[in-house]
Amino acid sequence: MRIVATVIGVIFIFVGSVWILQGINILPGSMMSGHIQYSLYGLIVDVIGIGLIVLGNRARKNLPPTQGSGPSH
Repeated sequence: MRIVATVIGVIFIFVGSVWILQGINILPGSMMSGHIQYSLYGLIVDVIGIGLIVLGNRARKNLPPTQGSGPSH
């Protein structure tokens, strides 16, 4: 789950960043270029991507320890 959430989060951040750059017309060449609403959509997608990465990494730390992983008595 952790790896999947991280990979999807990174993809979301990449796509969102492209949308932001197209929306503010730094990355021209599509129908989104120069339309500010796509920058806002990109910002939302970036925030979701960051959230996926954070939640994916937190989920691993909250798991209970497995049997046999501790010291034996």
